[in-house]
Amino acid sequence: MLGQQPMVAVCIASLALATVGCSRSALAAWEPAKGPLMTRWAKDVSPENAHPEYPRPQMVREAWQNLNGLWQYAIAAEGEAPPVGKDLTDEILVPFPIQSALSGVMKPADRLWYRRTFTVPEAWKGGRVLLHFGAVDWEATVYVNGKKAGDHRGGYDAFTLDITDALKGSGRQELIVGVFDPTNSGNQPRGKQVAKPRGIWYTAVTGIWQTVWLEPVPETHIDRLVITPDVDKKCLRLTVETAGEAPDLAVEAVATDGGTQVGKASGKAGAELSLPVKAPKLWSPDSPHLYDLTVELKHKGKTVDAVSGYFGMRKIEIGKDDKGVTRMLLNGKFVFQMGPLDQGWWPDGLYIAPTDEAFKYDVEITRKLGFNMTRKHVKIEPDRWYYWCDKLGLLVWQDMPNGNNKTPESKKQFEKELRALVEGHRNHPSIIMWVVFNEGWGQHDTERYAKLVKELDPGRLVSGVSGWADKKCGDILDVHSYPNPKGARPEPTRAAVQGEFGGLGLGVPGHTWKKQHWGYRGMADREALTAGYERVLRTIYEMKDSMGLSGAIYTQITDVEVECNGLLTYDRAVVKPDLERVAAVNRGDFSKVPPPPIVKTVVPTSEKKAQPWRYTFTEPGAGWFKPGFDDSGWKTGPGGFGTKTTPGAVVGTVWNTADIWLRREVTIPEGDYTRLGLRIHHDEDAQVYINGVKAADLKQYVAEYQVRPLNEKGRAALRPGKVVLAVHCRQTKGGQFIDLGLVDVIPSKKR
Repeated sequence: MLGQQPMVAVCIASLALATVGCSRSALAAWEPAKGPLMTRWAKDVSPENAHPEYPRPQMVREAWQNLNGLWQYAIAAEGEAPPVGKDLTDEILVPFPIQSALSGVMKPADRLWYRRTFTVPEAWKGGRVLLHFGAVDWEATVYVNGKKAGDHRGGYDAFTLDITDALKGSGRQELIVGVFDPTNSGNQPRGKQVAKPRGIWYTAVTGIWQTVWLEPVPETHIDRLVITPDVDKKCLRLTVETAGEAPDLAVEAVATDGGTQVGKASGKAGAELSLPVKAPKLWSPDSPHLYDLTVELKHKGKTVDAVSGYFGMRKIEIGKDDKGVTRMLLNGKFVFQMGPLDQGWWPDGLYIAPTDEAFKYDVEITRKLGFNMTRKHVKIEPDRWYYWCDKLGLLVWQDMPNGNNKTPESKKQFEKELRALVEGHRNHPSIIMWVVFNEGWGQHDTERYAKLVKELDPGRLVSGVSGWADKKCGDILDVHSYPNPKGARPEPTRAAVQGEFGGLGLGVPGHTWKKQHWGYRGMADREALTAGYERVLRTIYEMKDSMGLSGAIYTQITDVEVECNGLLTYDRAVVKPDLERVAAVNRGDFSKVPPPPIVKTVVPTSEKKAQPWRYTFTEPGAGWFKPGFDDSGWKTGPGGFGTKTTPGAVVGTVWNTADIWLRREVTIPEGDYTRLGLRIHHDEDAQVYINGVKAADLKQYVAEYQVRPLNEKGRAALRPGKVVLAVHCRQTKGGQFIDLGLVDVIPSKKR
């Protein structure tokens, strides 16, 4: 039954697509815009089958009408009257946002009119007709036949309007949606959307970006299910909330497993029922067992409404493992949670996948890579994505999308949307944690929010903030560090996790958003990326045992626009590292991974003891990097050089100008120089010279000291005795820092 319910609805919905307010010739003429990069699923998208699946798989009714497809649209102006009864000249494919290629438009906009017509089936008359929106970013005002049906603010949460009283008796009905989205000029929750994309900030999303649909319901009907598994008591706690006035409403709920009834409960609507589930099969990544659920609403013994769905029996909590370490416990046992950062962006659909199969693929490949968890990063997905996580067994840490939150009004809006996130998605067994803030973005009242979310949903974990400004609240202590993890130790009531690390970058020609791209640390090729991943995962699993780490998030599952930190390319066409090797270490299997190399210091950095350097902030002229250059006019100061707020910096001398030039004479002992490399922390671009020869040209920045190789000419310039090291570092934005030394890297035995 579980897999069949949405398919029944799909068949019914497909009949509704013929009611789209566009001609058949328009349907045939539609094509996507030419985007920078497309996925293989784009070819399956058309006006007739734009996300045809029933969009709410945990509360299914058989009768419904899908309003996805071609709509008319126009750019709007502030204060403009809705275009009632007027054809708009352009078309857009809903539910793809206007900035996306699959919308057929791919243009920026902050105000829009959407318009289409529909008909109401004759069989629906006599009850109520609900108009559902999966999500509209950010403000939506809805008109039906010229009457205002309602409005909504919130770019990620679903909303429903009862449009019955606005409908005409028969014939075509007119639907208009006005949209306003200030993107990053406003204070509303918006995730990583910006008007001018760059770096970790991506293309804005405006307007309708999830399924729009109609549904007939009786005057009195089921409005919402609140599902809470209780593993300890072997039951499902269920509350059926209703809409419409009627006395003495009763509820009957039945749980089945493979068609066999396993539990049944009845009681009053609005009261919490206890539905027994004997010998429950517990849901976990290794065994994502789901039960089918049928709920009937009855009045005087007669069924007036019914819905079907599913649930999973699982428990998540903070507790002690068998060694007394504070851990996240799944079903009473410590399961190390390893997952990627998942931004949820698509090159052709932006905020929404091209098809449901694409949603499924993202979850499947995450599992195939050996991950048992994912962190949905400052974005909320359509219910169909969570359905695949539920079905395929992927734990989810769910972020609240960040906003600026600079005004009292915006803080109230943030809380409203946070509540909507929890209440709207709490029935999914895959979601085990709510993350309120990320890295200080719009952070405020953290302690209050952590308490609020826990009160709304006591059965899940709450992270007050992932990274940066920890406020000693919630269930989780979360640290971020790039590229190498630094870990954290658990507290008596809080488990410790590495909320972000990694960012090993590799661009794959033919699969990048733009020619110019970046990663936190660039990798030369597939083997280097795989080996680098194995190295950082070894550190993670060492911290699991030595520090008590309970979980970790690698940045990230896919590339996104110019950010090429993904294990997959942005178009999902290439898995960049060796899949089997990555999957093995994600599961903690290092049996085929050689031990890390031994690194011996030859010329020390200033990490432990400040080392003297000659330096200048003024352009020194030609030959400044050569051994015979006169640097007597330069200053002398202790390393490193930079600003103390720069992550990972050990500052001996403040450098806060655009450029710095450094020189240092060191003594190289007798030995083998073929293995020598740099131990360096640079922010940003740095060029390193050895005896006048450029030995390394390092781009962008790193957040900690790293070992980087010398080029062949640089290695050849090394010799026993006195050697001149010279460095130029340039800073354009953010933090700044430079320090380096030389190390001997002794490799372990090869694989």
